[in-house]
Amino acid sequence: MPKVVHVQKDVLSGGRAALRLHEAFLDTGIESFILSLFKDINDSERVIKTGKLSRILAKTDFKVQSFLRRKIKPDFGLYSFPLLGTDISKLPVIKEADLVYLNWVQGGFLNLSNYRQLFRLGKPVVLVMHDMWTITGGCHHSFTCLKYTSGCKDCPMFAESKTIDWPEREFHKKSNLYKESKNIYFVSPSKWLFNCSKNSFLLKEKPVFHIPNVVNSKIFKPVDRKFARQVLNINQEENVIGFGAMSINSPYKGWEELKKALLLLRDYRSDKELSVLIFGGEYNKTIADSIPFRTHFLGFLKDEYSTSLVFNALDVFVSPSLADNLPTTILECLSCGTPVTGFNVGGIPDMIDHKKNGYLAKYRDSEDLALGIRFCLESRIKGWLLPEFEKGNIMKKHSELFDFITK
Repeated sequence: MPKVVHVQKDVLSGGRAALRLHEAFLDTGIESFILSLFKDINDSERVIKTGKLSRILAKTDFKVQSFLRRKIKPDFGLYSFPLLGTDISKLPVIKEADLVYLNWVQGGFLNLSNYRQLFRLGKPVVLVMHDMWTITGGCHHSFTCLKYTSGCKDCPMFAESKTIDWPEREFHKKSNLYKESKNIYFVSPSKWLFNCSKNSFLLKEKPVFHIPNVVNSKIFKPVDRKFARQVLNINQEENVIGFGAMSINSPYKGWEELKKALLLLRDYRSDKELSVLIFGGEYNKTIADSIPFRTHFLGFLKDEYSTSLVFNALDVFVSPSLADNLPTTILECLSCGTPVTGFNVGGIPDMIDHKKNGYLAKYRDSEDLALGIRFCLESRIKGWLLPEFEKGNIMKKHSELFDFITK
């Protein structure tokens, strides 16, 4: 079995995908470590933090990028062109590893020169794509833009910029980097991003694998709904709709579409009153005033056990994402036995079997989203994970990846 190190900016970011894969590797006898810019969990032996200078560089990089991004159209979401970074290729945990998994390392952790330093070690490097950044000139989701299939010239995000064509420049830097590196492999958690990658200019001749993210079924599992509501102080006699809302201004999260759907449910009549449970952020008056039902704000959930309780307390979870790869919240919720309603976009169709464990609504169609919520409430269907998301099947795919790399 190979000795693996997962590189991730924050251990708990990215839906804990790197951490969960690391734990799954350990469970199956694979020696695994995490290298992180910030150490935000208590595991001193296998989670290793980089030095203080790397965090200073990351903070500086964030300020520089914020300045350079100041004219980007916010409707297109996040754009990253990492300028500063840390050379991790000389660290013992990297040098001793047989295989390196690169996860989300933007935000000033690694720049493209650091990628090259890592690739030049000659050991296999697996790039896990948690969004589209790996195949674009720098945007994390391209929405309807297809310029990543050709060269990212004249990017619509930089329509007001008359100086440097940053996306085209970064695209060519990635192209040169990928062409000169024969020891890199790409993993997409969703079928959607896998297909995007195969159609992209940058990865059309590179090995790309589809391997879903792991969910911890020891924590995210069904428990008695009455018990979950009792712990969270939620009325037992309500139909509870849940959603996460860290930022209602995010162009990815679909707050406006969800708000319209909830307003359409205003006249919905059933044997129980409707209420809405919101987690991921503190009380937000804008959200509360927009919802025609009783609201419960739970704030930011710091641990997985609390999150599991929340999913178990719901009658239906709504994920109105407009651009997403493989939302962790959907996997967790389905694993808890609660159905999910979401738009038919990105990796969401990978997880929801329409009208079986949830409801796939037409993209950006608030009326259909409302119908999906009603369907889940009235049919009382249960959520469940599709077979391809079972841990054993995912580990088998990683084993096949190891075999491909070493053959």
